[in-house]
Amino acid sequence: METLVQRDALARFGHALSDGTRTQILLSLRSGPGYPAELADQAGVSRQLLSNHLACLRGCGLVVAVPEGRRSRYELADARIGRALDDLLGLVLAVDPACCPDAERDECC
Repeated sequence: METLVQRDALARFGHALSDGTRTQILLSLRSGPGYPAELADQAGVSRQLLSNHLACLRGCGLVVAVPEGRRSRYELADARIGRALDDLLGLVLAVDPACCPDAERDECC
């Protein structure tokens, strides 16, 4: 039987993955730490928008900011997060494209 803590942790992980930009950030950080400017470029978003997403990911406990002088680098909070993302990417899913036509607008079936 799952605990409330486990359920909340999975819900936070799901919330993080429910947004394409946050998913891109997590996928980028799988290969190693990144800096906000680089992550913004990779995700194709402004630095302000990236900052908001990083705050969300920190709040979810998925990434940490490591101060480096006047800058901060971001990395996954735990290496197991990267492995979990690898496992999710490795799944072979048969998805009916008509099932969730509005997934980007959070109106998925």
